[in-house]
Amino acid sequence: MPTLIAAAGPSPDRHAPRRRGRWRTAFAPLSLLLLLLAGCASDEPPTPVRPAPAEPFVPGVQLRAVSFSQLPGWSADRQREAFPALNRSCTRLDKRPGGQPIMAADPRFGRASHWQQICAAARRTTADDLHVRRFFEEWFTPYAVVNDGSAEGLFTGYYEPLLRGSFTRTARFNVPLYRQPPANNGNAHPSRAAIRAGALRGRGLELLYVDSEIDAFFLEIQGSGRVELDTGEQLRIGFAGKNGHGYFPIGRELIRRGAIPQEQMSMQAIRAWLRDNPREAPQLMEMNPAVVFFRIVDGEGPIGAQGVPLTAGRSLAVDPAYVPYGAPVWIDTTDPLRTGDAIRRLMVAQDTGGAIKGPIRGDVFWGFGDLAEARAGLMKQPGRWYLLLPRAAAATS
Repeated sequence: MPTLIAAAGPSPDRHAPRRRGRWRTAFAPLSLLLLLLAGCASDEPPTPVRPAPAEPFVPGVQLRAVSFSQLPGWSADRQREAFPALNRSCTRLDKRPGGQPIMAADPRFGRASHWQQICAAARRTTADDLHVRRFFEEWFTPYAVVNDGSAEGLFTGYYEPLLRGSFTRTARFNVPLYRQPPANNGNAHPSRAAIRAGALRGRGLELLYVDSEIDAFFLEIQGSGRVELDTGEQLRIGFAGKNGHGYFPIGRELIRRGAIPQEQMSMQAIRAWLRDNPREAPQLMEMNPAVVFFRIVDGEGPIGAQGVPLTAGRSLAVDPAYVPYGAPVWIDTTDPLRTGDAIRRLMVAQDTGGAIKGPIRGDVFWGFGDLAEARAGLMKQPGRWYLLLPRAAAATS
C-alpha cells in the first residue's frame, strides 16, 4: 500500500530521476596534501590554496574564483535552510568510489573523496546560521560561472501540484496516469497522440485516474505531485520514466500563433488558454509527443534526479552536463511575485528537467501549495550564479 500523506484540506518540463523530475551534497576537510592523496579524512579544516586558473572546463564556459564577500547577499542568507538538502545529497555522494572525478572535464570539481570529506564535516557541524555559514566558507571556494563572456543566465521555477483522482475509473475521474510500460526493444513508446488514441489501453498500465487532462499535462511538466483521492486522502506520485520522444514546449507554438504575447507567457497563461479553448486544447497538447510515466512514492518527496527528496526553496534543477548533483549553488536573481525584490540564496543541485539546458540555467523548486504554484508559474528571471567547489580540490588542480 502507498504511504498516504494526510486527509486533504484546501490546497494551497521537470523530468526526474533520471528523476520532474527533477535539475540533491556535502563534504569534509583535510589539511595535508599527503592525506588528500591517501584519501584519509582529517579533523582539521583545509588550508587555504590558490584557486586554479579560470580556464574553460567546457568550450565557452569559465569558472572565475571569487571570495564569499563578493557573493551578493551572502551574509544575509539563512544558509542553515539549505543544510538539510546538502546532507540528503551526501547520502548519494557517500556511495560513490572515492577516486571517481565529480566532473572529469575539470579537476576543480574534485573527486568523490573530496565531497565525502565535506559530508563528514557537515555531519559534525552545528546546524545554526553562524556555524553553517562558517562551514561553507571553510570548505568551499565560490566560482562565478561565465558562459561565452556573459555571467547572466535564466531561472525558472517548478512546484509540486495537487490533482484529484481515484484508483477507479468513473465519469468524473476518466484521465489515466500510466505506469512505465515494459522495455520496448530499445524503441520509443507510443507518442502522446497515440496514447490518447488508446495505444496503451487494456495493458493494465493505468496507475490511477484524474479529473482533468490539463492538470495531467502540467503534472508531467512538473514531474511529480500529489493526488487527493476520492476518499479524501493524499498520496504522492513521482517520475518513473518517459516514452522516449523529444519534448516540445507548447508555449512556443502559442507565441508563434500570436495567441499569447511572448512577454506575457507563463504557465498560468498557457493553462488559461487550454481551459478557454477546449476544442483546440487536445491537438495543441499532442504537439508535445513526450509523455511522462509515474509511480507511487512512499515516504518523503518529491524525489529529484539525484534520488533524494527535494527541499522547498533550496533544491535546484540544473543541467548535469555542467553542474554535478549535490553541488551547492549561490543564485542571484529576482522574485517574480515581488517586482524588484532579490532572491539571493544558497541552493543545492539535486534535479534536472527536459528544458534545463546550459551552464547558467536553473529551475527553482518552490514546494507545494498556491504560493509555490504562483511563483513557479511566473518565474522567468535573468540572474547569475556561483558554484561552490571543494577548496581541497584546488590543491591538486
